[in-house]
Amino acid sequence: MDHPKLTKYLEILCQSGCKAVNATITAMENNQSISAIDDLSPDERRIVLQELKAIMSVYEH
Repeated sequence: MDHPKLTKYLEILCQSGCKAVNATITAMENNQSISAIDDLSPDERRIVLQELKAIMSVYEH
């Protein structure tokens, strides 16, 4: 697993703002195509989704 690569993707996605991140999470959960992460493997996508959920959980409390 290329962790610096995944960190880069997370930073790019998070710079889009909370609404965009929540939309990305929803799209990923529904297996929709997301151009920003098209070149990630299924395992990398799973990790990115888990990390996005963890990041956004901070804002739900």
